Amino acid sequence: MTVRKSPPVGTPAGMRVLNQRAVLDRLRADGPATRPQIAKDTGLSKPTVGQALLDLEQHGLVRPIGRTTAGPGRSAMLYEPNPAAGHVLGVDIGRQRIRVAVADLAGSVIARVDERNRCRSASALVRTVRELAERTVSDAGLSLADLVVKVVGTPGVPDPHDRTLHHAPNLPGWERPGLLDDLEAELGPGLVVENDANLAAVGEQAYGVARDVDVFVCVTVGTGIGMGIVVDGRLFRGAHGAAGEVGYLPYTGQSEEDGRQRGQVEAAVAAESVVALAKQRGLVVKSAREVFTAAKSGDERALLAVRDEAERLAFVVASVVAVIDPELVVLGGGIGSNTDLLQEPMEAALRRMTPLVPRIVAGELGDGAVLSGAVAIGLRSARELVFDRRRVVIL
Repeated sequence: MTVRKSPPVGTPAGMRVLNQRAVLDRLRADGPATRPQIAKDTGLSKPTVGQALLDLEQHGLVRPIGRTTAGPGRSAMLYEPNPAAGHVLGVDIGRQRIRVAVADLAGSVIARVDERNRCRSASALVRTVRELAERTVSDAGLSLADLVVKVVGTPGVPDPHDRTLHHAPNLPGWERPGLLDDLEAELGPGLVVENDANLAAVGEQAYGVARDVDVFVCVTVGTGIGMGIVVDGRLFRGAHGAAGEVGYLPYTGQSEEDGRQRGQVEAAVAAESVVALAKQRGLVVKSAREVFTAAKSGDERALLAVRDEAERLAFVVASVVAVIDPELVVLGGGIGSNTDLLQEPMEAALRRMTPLVPRIVAGELGDGAVLSGAVAIGLRSARELVFDRRRVVIL
């Protein structure tokens, strides 16, 4: 639907738009309400609120949900924002798995797909993302054209100038020029591509352990390592979008090639390193998951490998804390989610390294953090866009 140009402020039509927005914002912020409640909360007259509700209801932005039953006097109609006024798509592209979800404007996920990533090339991965998106949207009873915003979370740093992703070595071919154009060609307009660690931070801020925390970092450790930074309640990306690329911190004992290609800290801390640490202790394992499973069962060799991993993670946290001074460090990702094993040795190592020891907690959202962040980012834009697209102002 074509976006309508807003009428000039100060005209009757312009005032009508402002009234509609005030009423809709009230319902979104504080939940269902009656016309008298909205009038009281917004300072608008009851007739003005009534006209705004009529306009919004006619164009599918609010809906009546019943009448009040408590209190003296006549019952009144309750209104709420219409969650079906628009939908957003969230995609989490990881080295191991691809997760896709469709949510309505209330943030309720109405369809979700989670599949293993078997792609060996960027072209195959782009096609797979399209196929999974179409399947998920179809499960929701929609089409891709019905979506207001689509948000894709991926390793790497999106570059809007050359339309590619930088620093994504764990996805074959994912750094090729024009990749963002390829994704947009498959998923359609309204596409936002964001770093996955950033989205994990947004997800924990919106729905998880970092609610109401103004300054925190979310460290995700799995196939790679990344960090989302929130300062003053807002995502901090840096001058070139690379804030939080902690995998590129220097780390003693790692090669210069690691530093250029993958990052010295990533080579020292991510999943392959956990396996290597366990093998050095004499444990026969194929994955980091096996190491943590053995540690939970009490295997001393696995526990020592986990301690080594925790000390390396403590180095990362100490480096970050000295610069950002976060109130909270959230651990996530396949490895970071093992906070029950990592937290105590991490904190002990931190106390040896620095007097700056923040609170370290496990993320609440688990492997859904990136997808939740994608939905949250999508909803912020979609709620504004549906107002602009659906409202009809009588000039």
